[in-house]
Amino acid sequence: MGIEILPDDRALRHGRRDRALAQMQAHDLDVLVLGRQANARYVSGAPQLWVAGTRPFGPVATVIRETGEVHLLSTWDEGIPDDIPHDHLYGLVWNPLNTMAVLRDIAGASTAARVGTDCLSPTFAQLLPMAFPNAEFVDGEQAMRAARRIKTEPEVTVLRGALRVAQAGLAAAAAELAPGRTEQALTGVLLEAMAAGGISTPAQQDSVWVTSREHPWRRADADRTVRPGDLVAISAGVLGDGYIGEVGRTVAVPGGDDAAVAALFRRSEVVRERLLAASRAGEPSSGLLAAYEAAGEPLPPMPVARGLGMGFDPPVVSPQLPATAAAERLEPGMVLALTGYVWESGVGAVFTRDAVLITDDGAELLTDVPHGTA
Repeated sequence: MGIEILPDDRALRHGRRDRALAQMQAHDLDVLVLGRQANARYVSGAPQLWVAGTRPFGPVATVIRETGEVHLLSTWDEGIPDDIPHDHLYGLVWNPLNTMAVLRDIAGASTAARVGTDCLSPTFAQLLPMAFPNAEFVDGEQAMRAARRIKTEPEVTVLRGALRVAQAGLAAAAAELAPGRTEQALTGVLLEAMAAGGISTPAQQDSVWVTSREHPWRRADADRTVRPGDLVAISAGVLGDGYIGEVGRTVAVPGGDDAAVAALFRRSEVVRERLLAASRAGEPSSGLLAAYEAAGEPLPPMPVARGLGMGFDPPVVSPQLPATAAAERLEPGMVLALTGYVWESGVGAVFTRDAVLITDDGAELLTDVPHGTA
């Protein structure tokens, strides 16, 4: 595993940038000012440091539609692709007026008529007109969502790589599962295996939990130690090369009611098959919610499906957002994380998560992990 910070592959970053520029054209945006890290990396291909976590909006990347040029917030050249020259970088400063002066000097800033931002704070709502004096400011996140929802072939390749590492972590944790092991210890095994696979950044904190036999939507309320007969959910997620790969399975610990456990896994398989069948291009994403009804199972409180990519891409298919699910249509090139969840009192829950690529011919399963009781 190399330690040098490298930009994303040329084909990967240019394919993404072309999609962003096409959406700028479709949304009539002369300039895009991006503050969300996933959006900034999407258009620039630069894995930036010191900008992770929750933070207020700031102009991290600025895209000019007429020239296709990207101007980027960075105080060094490491990891910056060669198509973003040094004079297109602007450093982090304490006084935002200095940043406005830099943006104002970008070619095309003074004549831009429509500027989109992916988010905005009250401070920058007052400052940005200084850099773009003739512009109307509009929501640019819609253009970025439209660009990001369809994955290019190089993006799918990177996602496959992230999923392979996630699957290795899941397999390692499942192999160590036994009575007496704790959730924390098993999570450590999972993270160690993913780090050995070359990715040390998990996509989530909660990776292993004993499912509750008393409540459908809770984890077991004990000391987080695995016991005979438990159903243990494992959710492995990694952030590799900017992309999130996730896979989830449930493992049954011997010592329980074998017949009841087998019946619950059969119910889970029905849900999983219904979800895959509903993942077809042209269909409304509400069909993924209907898959649970068709299987005779109640809808879970978590999203049934959501887009995978650089962060969480659309759509988000949730029982709490039925109108949104009905309005969304599945399209070829979308990558979805499908979540299955069934529960039985006295037995526990079976949780699954699979990544699928929507194609013209249906759903291509990107995860390759057996579904069963062990």
